[in-house]
Amino acid sequence: MLGSIEEFYRSVDERVRALERLHAGRLNCRKGCSSCCVDGITVSEVEAENIRSKHLELLENGSPHREGACAFLDSEGACRIYEDRPYVCRTQGLPLRWLEVVEDIAVEYRDICPLNEEGETPLEEIDSDECLTLGEFEGRLAEIEKVRSDGRPRRVPLRGLFVNG
Repeated sequence: MLGSIEEFYRSVDERVRALERLHAGRLNCRKGCSSCCVDGITVSEVEAENIRSKHLELLENGSPHREGACAFLDSEGACRIYEDRPYVCRTQGLPLRWLEVVEDIAVEYRDICPLNEEGETPLEEIDSDECLTLGEFEGRLAEIEKVRSDGRPRRVPLRGLFVNG
């Protein structure tokens, strides 16, 4: 059973909390830190529907944050839908890694928010299991999306969820 979007978020949050504990000394992300909260973010339709169902009042009567930053930020830079934020927002700031095939060779890439780069261990030397590997959860989200939709993935701009956007 694939489960619900809420179950998916619980499993993502469990992994994220473990990584946050592991990297607590280098993570500077706090309420109001919004450097990762950029404009133009899109989410899957199932995530958009989750936000619509839980934040109808905000979407119908509220206004998006100014352009250039995420539409869901408040005037102090805090997320107005934090408990229901999309997958991409739940994983920001952590050491990320992904693999790409370059000339038939798997090459590992890593990234982290510049605010979290300083740490006891350089990003390149962190054990791979101490990073969030892209792909770890995206496949599960795609499966939930496929079951809940017509099978064609569709991306929805966060700013577009606001009636007065």
